[in-house]
Amino acid sequence: MGKSSSLLPLFLCSLLLCLSIFHIKPVNALGTADGSEEWGYVRVRPKAYMFWWLYRSPQRVENASTPWPTVLWLQGGPGGSGVGIGNFQEIGPLDTDLKPRNSTWLQKADLLFVDNPVGTGYSFVEDTTALVTTDWEAATDLTTFLKKLYNTNERLQRSPLYVVAESYGGKYAVTLGISIAKAIKAGELKLTFGGVALGDSWISPEDYAFSWGPLLLDVSRLDFLGAENSNSLAEQIRQQLAAGQYQDATDTLSALEGVITSSSAGVDFYNFMLDADEDPIAASTNLGISEKLTMKKSYSMYLSSKASSTGSLADLMNGIIKKKLKIIPKSVSWGGQSNDVFDALVHDFVKPRISEVDELLSLGVNVTIYNGQVDLICATKGTEAWVRKLKWEGMKEFNKLERKPLHCNNDGVTRGFVKSYKNLHFYWILGAGHFVPVEQPCIALNMLGDITQSPAASSS
Repeated sequence: MGKSSSLLPLFLCSLLLCLSIFHIKPVNALGTADGSEEWGYVRVRPKAYMFWWLYRSPQRVENASTPWPTVLWLQGGPGGSGVGIGNFQEIGPLDTDLKPRNSTWLQKADLLFVDNPVGTGYSFVEDTTALVTTDWEAATDLTTFLKKLYNTNERLQRSPLYVVAESYGGKYAVTLGISIAKAIKAGELKLTFGGVALGDSWISPEDYAFSWGPLLLDVSRLDFLGAENSNSLAEQIRQQLAAGQYQDATDTLSALEGVITSSSAGVDFYNFMLDADEDPIAASTNLGISEKLTMKKSYSMYLSSKASSTGSLADLMNGIIKKKLKIIPKSVSWGGQSNDVFDALVHDFVKPRISEVDELLSLGVNVTIYNGQVDLICATKGTEAWVRKLKWEGMKEFNKLERKPLHCNNDGVTRGFVKSYKNLHFYWILGAGHFVPVEQPCIALNMLGDITQSPAASSS
């Protein structure tokens, strides 16, 4: 009896320590004194915590007829951190050297970054059974997050929300878009929904696989033999997807990447005008999107090679940024569960989301598609292929329209093209690879202004 009593305080101490590691309130937030930034955690399910970071624009224009918009940025991967990659390497106010970014999207909108799915970036799960295994599960978590953030916040409710996604994030965006529309209709979500934008998005892996061989043949990165081998593996992927053999299709996709890499002498999957070894990542990173290193790691490093002169993004996020935020549990390392996130989604990785785009269009949701001209992984050729499969009633008229050229700063240089019909909009961005905001910042900003109907001034 005495021995048990003496152990009780020790047991309670251990229990309290354990609870303190993971104790996050259902909605827990901090922010800057001037209100320009807020961040925090939302418990979206038991054992699952989603981190978010909201920036309010210092260039906000008050216009009663055109409200200032908010952009929810969804990163790809799966397992890529919007709070890290999207924020510090693409569109946020500071770059990875913590210097002001001249092309920040805050010029057109408030920015809401979220580490999605749980397990990505600063978001975490208490054990791997709480990771999502489908894009729809990720959409459910994101909808729960939005309900908890928006339903009691009238200021947010007045700002229309636009979901903008990159790469695999496009699959989250279309499932989330449907979930948002249904939740609003059911009276469960108090939010003004502006639409979704799919940037170089992995909507149809099959169509992208079939695009690689012909595209690289046309630009002389593959010969006929290499293109034939590529097309043969793409056909194998098509058959595996039709049979529901998703793990096999993912493995074949990895093999296809290997064939393209060897036959092209190392073409860069994010810009087919480059060799992979023209980037610092080439010697140290496998670009295979189905490997454990995955697209999200290689593309974080790709962007780091362009944007940072000192240190890595992980060092920044686990150092000075974590210290600033004050809310990240000590046990949580930024990106520490990202590989687990990819592994949990491995079966959904190759599933198409074309029908979800169709559903959004039928619901009347604004859908914008934009693609970089020299992207390979989500090539424009593949994007055009899956867009042609859309069954939306407006497609016939959309296809009849001619594109309009896009310019920046009245320089007369054609920077891209756009075609719009009703609630479908397609932007072709010249000179950009996979990362449009980084590689063509001026046209990306103008495009964002058009998508969100931002009252901010245009640079066209």
